[in-house]
Amino acid sequence: MSLYSNHAGNPKVKTMRNSIIFIVLLLFALATIFPIYFMFISALGDPVEAGAVSYSIFPTKVSFASFKFFFDYSEYSYRWLLNSLIVAATVTVSNVIFASMAGYAFSKLRFKGRGFLFGLLLMSMMIPYQVTQVPLYILVVNVFNLQDTYSALIMPGLVTVYNIFLAKQFMSSIPNEIMESAKIEGCSQFQIYIRIILPLSKTVMAVMAILTFMDSWNTFFWPLLVTNTMEMQTIQVGLKNFRFANTTYIAPMMAGATISALPMFVLFFSLQKYFLEGVTVGAVKG
Repeated sequence: MSLYSNHAGNPKVKTMRNSIIFIVLLLFALATIFPIYFMFISALGDPVEAGAVSYSIFPTKVSFASFKFFFDYSEYSYRWLLNSLIVAATVTVSNVIFASMAGYAFSKLRFKGRGFLFGLLLMSMMIPYQVTQVPLYILVVNVFNLQDTYSALIMPGLVTVYNIFLAKQFMSSIPNEIMESAKIEGCSQFQIYIRIILPLSKTVMAVMAILTFMDSWNTFFWPLLVTNTMEMQTIQVGLKNFRFANTTYIAPMMAGATISALPMFVLFFSLQKYFLEGVTVGAVKG
């Protein structure tokens, strides 16, 4: 035991161990970043068919012709980005509002059947996403006749169980004494929620906003099901139009993918502070 302790406390051993950890983490980071890097350098190539594309790790030519080709290819290229922005922004705002309301109710309010309802919500999280697509499609398209509309794209994602669970768990850590003091001062439940709970929950709301926006922006299968025209397609569905029966325009497709990734980077880095706080919340007890 003492021999191990001596080796563990040796500065050379510590330096070697830290170097190995750094190299391993660097390799994982490079493996994670490489697809994004490859997407970007592929977007800088000429807008040629797949058979004429020369794949290379390092860019042999820097050209923005593929970006121009992407926007000139269809009159709906800008509309795809607008549709994705409208859908993702609406779903994000609705989730932050409704999930925080539900989380507050489940964490701080006492009402009959609270435990049963929350357990029912958690059980619904165990149902695979693909299983619900058929009944949801029938409900939206056949019953409500909402195909090819913003309502069809937005309604199924107005609020998710995961965000309710996230908000509930975070708000449960807020001391009840703060609410009791507010009630003594004459605040109603709505005033407590607006003036106390929401300001204290900025961290979890930022996490919900980032995750929800990314999930909604990247969704492909559901918009593909409920849209029939190019006018109502989102950017993820619109990119499939660059793939034909015999060939694919790789560089313009990668240019569109690069453009579609920019809003997520902007959102993440603008809320990075709150996101990192949300990741570490509850890790240290004080």
